[in-house]
Amino acid sequence: MKWASAVADDPIAESAVARAGESVATQLGGETPELLIAFSSAHHAASYDRIPLLLAERFPGALTLGCSAGGVIGGGREVEHRPGFSLTAASLPGVRVTPIRSSLVSVPEPEAGLEEWQATLGVPPTEDPHFVLLPDPFSFDPEGMLHALDSHYPAATKVGGLASGGREPGSNALWLGRDTHHDGMVGLALSGNVTVDSIVAQGCRPIGNPMFVTRCKQNLLIEVDGRPVAQALMDLVQTLPRRDQDLLRHSLFLGLVMREDQQEYHHGDFLIRNILGQERESKGLVVGALLHQHQVVQFHLRDADTSRDDLAAMLDRYGRDHHGASPEGAMLFSCLGRGLHLYGRPDHDTDLYRERLGPSALGGFFCNGEIGPVGGTTFLHGYTSSFGLFRAKQ
Repeated sequence: MKWASAVADDPIAESAVARAGESVATQLGGETPELLIAFSSAHHAASYDRIPLLLAERFPGALTLGCSAGGVIGGGREVEHRPGFSLTAASLPGVRVTPIRSSLVSVPEPEAGLEEWQATLGVPPTEDPHFVLLPDPFSFDPEGMLHALDSHYPAATKVGGLASGGREPGSNALWLGRDTHHDGMVGLALSGNVTVDSIVAQGCRPIGNPMFVTRCKQNLLIEVDGRPVAQALMDLVQTLPRRDQDLLRHSLFLGLVMREDQQEYHHGDFLIRNILGQERESKGLVVGALLHQHQVVQFHLRDADTSRDDLAAMLDRYGRDHHGASPEGAMLFSCLGRGLHLYGRPDHDTDLYRERLGPSALGGFFCNGEIGPVGGTTFLHGYTSSFGLFRAKQ
């Protein structure tokens, strides 16, 4: 197994594809790739339909997977707010690569049985597959699919991200093989001599104490611990240092405990969700998730220092668990709210990856939502960095 990754910032798509393609071909040293993973910024939107054809001309026989992106990651570099094209190529002896294409109409219901999902995905659980998934946020709801995959393929690692770069339905591009799609989902299953590990860094820290939801309506949080949530939040603010009070104005999130059977709660036990606003009549908080009575929640804050420390701890843990061995290849699915917006400089997460795990080929993109497992369950995240780490089984 051999991976290579490159990024090009040429304003002309054809030139960017050529430059990135030459770089990965050189890195592969004559080995023929079976898989290409490509991401392109919206600066190349006029050439979206040509990109998979250009790659097929340069690398005949390789399967292309990719999508449009608000920013791209390749060769261990992050390119944001300017033209960018990322290409990651892999030579995968002993690995079966199965393409996956689904629209909202063709995807089975989450409750459908294994046979129906197996027919859609093209791979049985007995092949021990792992999945890379790239849904379009305007036309595909991935959360039901992730629930079904966890049910029918519990041993599989599922990583990926929601396509970005487009601002309205039909404006994103999804690439699979030679084809360009503008809705639904594309992805692939990897089986055979491959293992896919994952790292998900949510980048938030808890403040205050865990609380029970005592009144809610769908995604509206009205009361916690028998008190109006607005009052609970005001009381919490009074206990915070000035720096956290300032952060709370623009970096407040709600954590939902992931395991309902827990009795004690620590950093990392919560699924982080956006607080979208306040409802006028009830003074409740509108949350980016459905809520239910007696659910345990806790407020969280996000800042650059917390995000860095969280990712560093996750990378260090992976390094210890694998005795310092670097994966052969890696994909980073990072939120559009990270990168320059969060850290004030480029290449923060990619630099930290190389510092902790070494110089393995690293590609990816900045997503509208990130897919990755936490605590054994696969979620659609926000503001995270979700890594898929690829290595040979044998």
